[in-house]
Amino acid sequence: MATKVTPNEVKERRDQAETEIIDVRTQDEVEEGMIPNAHHIPLDQVEEKVDQLDKDTEYITVCGSGKRADKAADLLNDRGYQAKTMEGGMQAWDGKVTK
Repeated sequence: MATKVTPNEVKERRDQAETEIIDVRTQDEVEEGMIPNAHHIPLDQVEEKVDQLDKDTEYITVCGSGKRADKAADLLNDRGYQAKTMEGGMQAWDGKVTK
């Protein structure tokens, strides 16, 4: 299972060039708000888009509560990427969101 990072760690790292946040929720869910600077790749599209990602970048996956993000991070890690999951998902996020 992927390493977890806290929402506070995500806030600190989201603007760093070597870290990218991937929101794996559905389109309807992200329309309610996403972490600023996050990229939306629904969980069911992660496998087909994995080759478009940079192996030198650290990825933090996010979903509603953490379960789908764990699956996405595990898939990325299995393919040789560096991926972690935000603990508690968007339910734990208390920062700004973009719509």
